[in-house]
Amino acid sequence: MELRELTMRNGVSGHEGAVRRYLMDQARPYCDEMNVDRMGNLLCRVRGKNPLAGTVMVAAHMDEVGLIVRSIREDGLLRYEPVGSIDARVMVSKRVLVGDEELPGVIGAKAIHLQSPEERNTPLSHEKLFIDIGCKDKASAEKRVSPGDYAAFMPLWIPFGKGFVMSKALDDRVGCYNMLRLMRTRQEMTVVYAFTVQEEVGLRGAQTAAWQIRPRCALVLEGTTANDLGGIPHHQQVCRAGGGVAISFMDRSSIAHPGMFGVLRGIAQKEGIRWQLKRYVSGGNDAGKIQNARGAVPVAVLSVPCRYIHSPASVCCLADVEAQYELALAYLAGGAAIQEGEK
Repeated sequence: MELRELTMRNGVSGHEGAVRRYLMDQARPYCDEMNVDRMGNLLCRVRGKNPLAGTVMVAAHMDEVGLIVRSIREDGLLRYEPVGSIDARVMVSKRVLVGDEELPGVIGAKAIHLQSPEERNTPLSHEKLFIDIGCKDKASAEKRVSPGDYAAFMPLWIPFGKGFVMSKALDDRVGCYNMLRLMRTRQEMTVVYAFTVQEEVGLRGAQTAAWQIRPRCALVLEGTTANDLGGIPHHQQVCRAGGGVAISFMDRSSIAHPGMFGVLRGIAQKEGIRWQLKRYVSGGNDAGKIQNARGAVPVAVLSVPCRYIHSPASVCCLADVEAQYELALAYLAGGAAIQEGEK
């Protein structure tokens, strides 16, 4: 399954090469033009049947959260900096792969037996943690790694429950997977599929990609927080895994174009595609930069709900992944309308 293969690749923000190479191999038979810009974005153009129908951008980011080696201690342990937003409480004892050689490592901390009562009751920060790669001292560690080397969470793919899967990097390999599927179709308008870089550290790739493409509108395919466990009130749950594709009206980086928002909901209802509103204004994604490119681009976001996002083991429902694909395909097949409800 292509989604599994995508999550097996490591692509921490700024170091997306392995993911990009896989996507290029998979996309090449289906796109008319392919290029990688100086930022590292992979842009795949599928020409439309009607040259006058304009260009639509569909975007998903290749990168994932991870770590970068900051320094090497005298005892051979590695100090790191998180790349993207990662809760330090999920880090202890997690396995990682370090550098281009993908050296196995583990996130370590002071043993609980040695912690003071105050330390036991205080969540560990990233400053209190380190990467252990099994080196006895700094000199031996320096032969294997250097400051600036990336570390990614160990790949994981476990189907479980009723149609759920556990993996790292579902945010946003689900979007990349569905873009690969979409580009196998040909629409009236030209579609540029933008696999962007560095979303997790400031939506950087999307800004340059949208500037180059100059689309008449853009659809962003994302993975988003599913906060549907642990007694969270319904209105704060953001969205629910298994509830269908989430359509956003607003997050902390963008506001959906009213016309696109209305059209997408109408298509979902008409076609019987399972969907839900993203009910809580939180997070952000590439739409925030695309919206402001070259004088404004109408945008909308379709997200797959992911539990435990930005962790070594996030969870999504495969039926939601399918719903994201179905709604994006129906929207493109309908001409990517933005007029209805336009304000």
